[in-house]
Amino acid sequence: MRHDSYSDDYLLGILQSVTTIALVGASPRPERPSHGVMKFLQGQGYRVLPVNPGQAGKEILGEGVYASLADIPVPFEMVDIFRRSAAAGAVVDEAIALKQEKGIEVIWMQLGVRDELAAGRAEAAGLKVVMERCPKIEIPRLRKRMTS
Repeated sequence: MRHDSYSDDYLLGILQSVTTIALVGASPRPERPSHGVMKFLQGQGYRVLPVNPGQAGKEILGEGVYASLADIPVPFEMVDIFRRSAAAGAVVDEAIALKQEKGIEVIWMQLGVRDELAAGRAEAAGLKVVMERCPKIEIPRLRKRMTS
């Protein structure tokens, strides 16, 4: 798949199929984009599990924070990556390793996050991939189609 454009149907399929999202790079600081996106996704009915090693054991927006994807004790379908592109590959590799155990189906890299090699590895492992997109932007854009 090319990673410069995604059909609305592809994005819609993802956003309608997932219920629980692991947000890697979650921040407790309200001014950070990851905090705003987490709050938005919660408001849309998703359960969002924050992942941030420096905040592990604390809470962000009412959810316990985990140090890694492996530490999350419940299944989740999507991994939303709020890390530098250089760090995305390691997150993708962890998600691939945990795919069966956790029920992971989707890797979503936020705006400005791009790793073609990691995307290829994820797709080879059977995961759907989105890069350089934000669900906080895509959901309102697709809302009319989501309700029909």
